[in-house]
Amino acid sequence: MADVMVFRTCDEHDAWLREQSDLPAGFRVGSATFRFVAEEVQRETEMRLSLLVLDEPSEAFAAMFTQNAFCGDAIHVGRERLAYDSLGAVVVNNKIANVAAPGGREAAESICSAVGAALGFDASQVLPSSTGVIGWCLPVNAMTAAIPHAVEHLQSQSILPMARAIMTTDLYPKVRRRDLEGGSIVGIAKGAGMVEPNLATMLVFITTDLDIDRDAMRRALKRAVNGSFNAISIDTDQSTSDTVVLVSSRRGASISEDAFTEALCDVCRELAVDVVRNGEGVHHVMRVRVEGAPDHTIARAVGKSVVNSPLWQCAVAGNDPNVGRLIMAVGKCLEQNNAWFAPEACSVWLGNEVVFEEGRSRLDAEKEKRLVRYLKEAELYESGAPDAQGMFHPPINFPAHARCVDIVIDLGGGNVACTVWGGDRTHEYISENADYRS
Repeated sequence: MADVMVFRTCDEHDAWLREQSDLPAGFRVGSATFRFVAEEVQRETEMRLSLLVLDEPSEAFAAMFTQNAFCGDAIHVGRERLAYDSLGAVVVNNKIANVAAPGGREAAESICSAVGAALGFDASQVLPSSTGVIGWCLPVNAMTAAIPHAVEHLQSQSILPMARAIMTTDLYPKVRRRDLEGGSIVGIAKGAGMVEPNLATMLVFITTDLDIDRDAMRRALKRAVNGSFNAISIDTDQSTSDTVVLVSSRRGASISEDAFTEALCDVCRELAVDVVRNGEGVHHVMRVRVEGAPDHTIARAVGKSVVNSPLWQCAVAGNDPNVGRLIMAVGKCLEQNNAWFAPEACSVWLGNEVVFEEGRSRLDAEKEKRLVRYLKEAELYESGAPDAQGMFHPPINFPAHARCVDIVIDLGGGNVACTVWGGDRTHEYISENADYRS
């Protein structure tokens, strides 16, 4: 399956999502939507609470979390859950991240207790996950009152309702699957901004009925995350709530660790690319292939430096092949990492065009015109005029094409390679984040 599926209409995309969303055996999902008053701003707003529930608690579960020093209370609780014998459910809320909020730890545990009581599980078998505004308190009473409604609506057919429910600024839900003999792996992701992960990213929930033990599952998840969610960036900002949860009902066929890891890596990579393509205000997806590096750390650092350069991001957004900014981002990273390379050993391509070679740029008027056309053809959509409130509204809410701005950087200093994905920086991104809490 390609990294990105291409669709002509929103209805066509929705039909494909439904086809991908059949739940593995042994799982149910349910959601509830409710209004509450956010204490910090005394304003009514809406929250969605979702449940991912196993028919029976399973010892085969794994999770990875943000390394942000100011992580949320759901992260603290989730890390502790990894030491317990089994997992029976995940409870997820959007709108409020439960980070640095008074009583946040107690709030997370209270919600877990209420979910456990409603399902007949122990509170320690429930893992909490929260996303949204940092610093606000969870509306515990309103959430607890919504739990019976979410339980009442549990169903075992499709994970798509949960993929929709966990969205915040996402334009569309993200679902990916792999079907194998005797079972499947199905994952969903939420994430469009504050994306510069370290060991995990955004909120990602992956279900499987394939029979694999806990230790093998945790090794597989670490490998899959490193090659996918650790290789993307939207804006360099590491979330306080990044979470990836993987759990198996073990209701399907037994599978080898290698086969499971390969399929899981595919699912994670496709979800990661979906997140970038659905990033806040993203008009161009950049795919940076770094080759000739001495090790993976340098290769990934160079790729991240390129996709995270504000000046290069803005150039790409404007369809301006200002490759001097691209070269700057490479050289800056090499210096910061004490990875000295002779510039004449490096080569850089933008699309199929060589733009830097033997220590010098390789540009001319005709090449500039071809590069402008190349960038325009890779654009997801053109910016429209802002509305009366100054907000931009994307004309599409589905992936309309699979094109990327492809960049290849050969450092000429080793034999290690790495691919990193990122997006450009647009008016829409600024507008979205200037008014995020409004």
